[in-house]
Amino acid sequence: MSMRILHILDHSAPLHSGYTFRTLAILNQQRELGWQTIHLTSAKQSAYSAGAGNDPAPEQEIDGWHFFRTAPLRQWWARLPLLRQVGVIAGLYHRLLQVARNARPHILHAHSPALNAVAALRVGRALGIPVVYEIRAFWEDAAADHGTSKAGGLRYRLTRALENHVLQRADAVTTICEGLRADIVARGIPAAKVTVIPNAVDSGRFRGSAPPDALLAHSLGLTGHLVLGFIGSFYPYEGLALLIRALPRMLAAVPSLQLLLVGGGPQEDELKALAVALRLERRVTFAGRVPHDRVDDYYRLVDILVYPRLPMRLTELVTPLKPLEAMAQGRLIVASDVGGHREMIEHGKTGVLFQAGDANALADGVIGLVRQVHAWPALRARARAYVENERSWRGSVARYRDIYQRLAGPRP
Repeated sequence: MSMRILHILDHSAPLHSGYTFRTLAILNQQRELGWQTIHLTSAKQSAYSAGAGNDPAPEQEIDGWHFFRTAPLRQWWARLPLLRQVGVIAGLYHRLLQVARNARPHILHAHSPALNAVAALRVGRALGIPVVYEIRAFWEDAAADHGTSKAGGLRYRLTRALENHVLQRADAVTTICEGLRADIVARGIPAAKVTVIPNAVDSGRFRGSAPPDALLAHSLGLTGHLVLGFIGSFYPYEGLALLIRALPRMLAAVPSLQLLLVGGGPQEDELKALAVALRLERRVTFAGRVPHDRVDDYYRLVDILVYPRLPMRLTELVTPLKPLEAMAQGRLIVASDVGGHREMIEHGKTGVLFQAGDANALADGVIGLVRQVHAWPALRARARAYVENERSWRGSVARYRDIYQRLAGPRP
């Protein structure tokens, strides 16, 4: 009998997000290991979807994956601040209890946020099933940095208290990087209880990639330019305003540069206005959001990927996935020296790091790299080797084995 793992998720495919991509990578590798996976999303799945006003189908097939869904509560109180989160937990608890009784999993694996873990702990106690809680980020910090919650405010403190509550009661805790692990242990959680399952990439997907699309490059005005690029969401903490402010200094030294920004988000209008104010509208190309299956085409247009994340709690603790994807594709990387980047990028070996928040340091990092073309092949090769040897999904997901077997015992 193979191990059966019931994953409790905030959201999933068909929604596109770093959360979804990590989930699918984990599920794929767990299936490769011969484990059975069952998948349940909370009511927040429908809130993120276009048809948020309608109850989702109780079950859904997406690209060969079967998802159980949770309908949102319709009681009036479930729409009130704070009580909305209580409603998410209550609805998820009842749906999870139903799914778990039928599926009889050996492990309940609850992924961030803590709301999922609260429901999983209640069901785990009721049915005698051990619970693993996986923290991908501290959601109180993410909310503060996205501007939806005030750092240190009531909602922030309540979320943090709930996080601590489930950390203490879960049978095992996993997280995505050493920065988050250190913070969890500092809260009084035994170090032996916390395991890092790092973000990774399928490096084999990028072998022998096609050359850049000349027609796409021409349509974006990139032909004949040395292209700097960023592909992702335009949140303030990503530091894209800093990147645009650093561009005049870079252009003075390397006139052939063109900046390509692919994606969108809450800071998009502000960034476009900044480019106009600095008279850079012809040197900054905003490509907008692109379909997920076209993202690789845009990666291939970029010579140097820039990740200028600003120094703050979220970026110091959490490792992003995008730099790993860039390294797997043989792209050159210039990144700020926040903790999340330092955990993945070694300055001068696999990329270039600059002092976070300093536009001049960013510009100097790019200019210095451009002037060392002879070093590019070695940088690319070492970055690719790092991903293959230390950040493969196969190696990362294999770390769950010891946790699951310790909690549920070896399967007959």
